[in-house]
Amino acid sequence: MEPLIVDDSPSQLLGLKRIVEKLGHETLTAEDGAAGVEVAKRELPDLILMDVVMPNLNGFQATRTISKDPTTSHIPVVLVTTKDQETDKVWGMRQGAKAYVTKPIKEEELTATLKGLLPA
Repeated sequence: MEPLIVDDSPSQLLGLKRIVEKLGHETLTAEDGAAGVEVAKRELPDLILMDVVMPNLNGFQATRTISKDPTTSHIPVVLVTTKDQETDKVWGMRQGAKAYVTKPIKEEELTATLKGLLPA
């Protein structure tokens, strides 16, 4: 399994990578939404952890692009963000996200979400 982690914060990227790798998965990374879409199309990861607030293409836009593209539409996207309002969550799910996890990350919550979405 190779989930893709998209986040513009090096420390967040590292934290997410640590949690995912602890579950025994390799990881791909991208530092903004545009790069995330590019890596998703090229590598076809099993899952994408997507930050929302990023330069260039934000996470909502990148998720919409990935979920509408026939090449990548099968890839579950989990939005991982500080945006914790119900309206943000509803909007994120409307863009095609399969789950929504708020920062600061609770490792147990993220692990349960990943286990629920990744093939065993």
